[in-house]
Amino acid sequence: MTAWGTLASVSWDTLASAATALGTLVLALATFSVVRSGRRSAVATEVALMAGIKPLLLPSHMDDPDQKVSFADEHWVHVGGGMAAAEATADAVYLVVSLRNVGNGLAILDRWDLTPHDVFDPADAAEFVDRASQRRPRQVAQFRRLSRALYIPTGELGFWHGALRDPSEELFKFASEAVVDRRALTLDLLYSDVQGGQMTISRFTLRPVGEDRWLTTIGRHFDVDDRSSR
Repeated sequence: MTAWGTLASVSWDTLASAATALGTLVLALATFSVVRSGRRSAVATEVALMAGIKPLLLPSHMDDPDQKVSFADEHWVHVGGGMAAAEATADAVYLVVSLRNVGNGLAILDRWDLTPHDVFDPADAAEFVDRASQRRPRQVAQFRRLSRALYIPTGELGFWHGALRDPSEELFKFASEAVVDRRALTLDLLYSDVQGGQMTISRFTLRPVGEDRWLTTIGRHFDVDDRSSR
């Protein structure tokens, strides 16, 4: 049979069906490509949006002005730029850190965790900070919630403050002794963006300097979801 005869024996319905199937396949591939491209664009847009509202806390500048901070019991504490303040009484341990938001969005401070350390030798400052920064944060559920949220706008000066008020609590004893004996403290501070997302833990070290001052340094930032350093 000739090629023309073979072609003629094929029904037009079969050819039409094959053409329709081919057209459907081409359309499906084109649709898949468009959807995939759209998803990439949507992801890129979402990443850009999140980056646009992401806060990031660091110690404030050394030349930033002093801040006067009040606690619920009307106790007042002064803290200088780039510094922290730590005071211990028989009834309470007061802690304040001067901060600056260098990110692109409003920082909402929510929870905190404190770790006292053994006797701190200023000569081993670099080793101490490195050792403290490697330790992973505890579970967020173990953090202490602030009695009220604190807000630091982007590019602005702000502060964190916390107090321990139960003398029978083990952390109260350790923190009080650390303040009196002038030993370093590590503060893990949990905060989020204005939408409550992008939750971050920033680790600060409160180091005693001189006779009565406390210096604030940043150790590391952790994403809460995967607990990995950025």
